[in-house]
Amino acid sequence: MISGEYKNRIIDLVEKIEERENQNILKAAELFFETIKKDRIVHVFGTGHSHMIGIEMFVRAGGLANINAMLDGTITTEDGARKGSMTEKIEGLAEIIWNQYEIGEEDIMIIISNSGRNNVPIEMAMKAKEKGLKLIAITSLSHSKNCESRNKSGKKLYEFADIVIDNGVPEGDALLSISGAKTGPGSTIAGCFIVNSILVETLDKLDKAGIALPIFGSQNVDGFNNDDLYERYSNRIKHM
Repeated sequence: MISGEYKNRIIDLVEKIEERENQNILKAAELFFETIKKDRIVHVFGTGHSHMIGIEMFVRAGGLANINAMLDGTITTEDGARKGSMTEKIEGLAEIIWNQYEIGEEDIMIIISNSGRNNVPIEMAMKAKEKGLKLIAITSLSHSKNCESRNKSGKKLYEFADIVIDNGVPEGDALLSISGAKTGPGSTIAGCFIVNSILVETLDKLDKAGIALPIFGSQNVDGFNNDDLYERYSNRIKHM
């Protein structure tokens, strides 16, 4: 079964991330830890399918409550897949999106982009650094280092980041080839594994430091609610 081969490629990918990116994941967890101690926000941004990594982190059972997913239909598939693909290349759009959110200097940001070559994620990274935020990039270094930037700076996303986490997927985000056709995407599973690895490492640090864990419980478990966390963060997190 070809799906069995896909499973094996996914397992290999996750194991390589665990082995090669361990130190960067721990560094990211330390940033998260310090951000929570300061009662600040983690902003997560991605265009196209990369925005799903932000959704994975946002208001979910077992997830951190101080996550702000920057969800804008103009650069996802929500308002049309082809439209989203074109708009992520537009100069100046990142600042317009930035201005829709409350982003403070002591906050941190994660930007996810496989190629890291398009204007919107690059300009979002530039804006984050201009405002003094620590920046984590999740990207495919294999892809990014072998393509040209579409931004006038000539740089790619990873060149602006304080911490770069390589998702390990090959150029084109395909783990399989069937009669020459590339398929078997890996970036979403890789990205979710990376951010959830950061999550659990952060929670372990908080627990060992005796700090209350700001995590959501499942809304579908009787007798449990997240009202205290909504009250604490909803005035600072747009889509909460």
